[in-house]
Amino acid sequence: MTLSPLSDSNPAVTVTGITKSYRTGFWLNQSVTTVQDVSFSVPRGQTFGLLGPNGAGKTTLLKLLLGIAKPTAGAGTVLGMPLGDRPTKQRLGYLPENAYFYDYLTGWEYLEHAAAIFQLPQKSVQRRIGEILDQVQLSHDAAKKKLMKQYSKGMLQRVGVAQALINDPELVFLDEPMSGLDPLGRYQIREIILNLKRAGKTIFFNSHILSDVEQVCDSVAILANGKLLCCGALEEMLTLGDSYQVRGRGGDGEKLRLWLGDMDFQNGWWQGELDRDLTEFVATVSAMDGEILQANRQRQSLEAFFMNQLRRANVVPS
Repeated sequence: MTLSPLSDSNPAVTVTGITKSYRTGFWLNQSVTTVQDVSFSVPRGQTFGLLGPNGAGKTTLLKLLLGIAKPTAGAGTVLGMPLGDRPTKQRLGYLPENAYFYDYLTGWEYLEHAAAIFQLPQKSVQRRIGEILDQVQLSHDAAKKKLMKQYSKGMLQRVGVAQALINDPELVFLDEPMSGLDPLGRYQIREIILNLKRAGKTIFFNSHILSDVEQVCDSVAILANGKLLCCGALEEMLTLGDSYQVRGRGGDGEKLRLWLGDMDFQNGWWQGELDRDLTEFVATVSAMDGEILQANRQRQSLEAFFMNQLRRANVVPS
């Protein structure tokens, strides 16, 4: 199954046939391909999730987009410019999966260091740090007074997101931002991502936590063994064709059973699964003086969809 994200004449990210191979072995006489012929695009203003099992090539692809690594073949753009374009990096934010934090700096000092890398005007740095700390829900006192070696995992992750936002980027790359966090920490990071989306930012992130991806993403791509299995709008992927879960009242129970699977009918109220034409069903119910109260498309979970894609690609046993 291959879908395309919503079309955009000016996408935030595009890649076309991008491939990355490494030389390996004692004499560097072997080649390992970690990303192979991957193509997709990400519209601006979307939250895009890159999914895949360990070793799928997600982090490598992220490094290619950021210009940290160069592709062996193929090409791409980020914010309309070729991969690795130096001025474009001023407009990006990045949180690595295993970010290094300086134990003997406070969070505030760490953000001052990040601001200096982007050469932000000194007169506005203190104000900007305060704004970002509010955005990531990190106490100003904790940021100013506590050394980062005293931070919890959740606090470190939030100060890591803060450094990724210090330059007010248009596009933010987050590599496993919820990894290792407790439910509260995951909730806080999800809220940060949703607030960035409301502010019109484009967010591109990797994650293993599918339930979180399902809550925040507009589109996803699934990568396995370096190959793109599918890519598209999340709602379109998870919708199960023209199947509906319907609920209503009134009408002829025996006739309704001819239409609905797994039907429950009690005291004139009924519900069941409809896998036939909804318009015709509405007309049928109306003709028997019944009323449809709810009709929702059947939807699978992202976890179920993800595992089905891996089984079809023979990545996991069927």
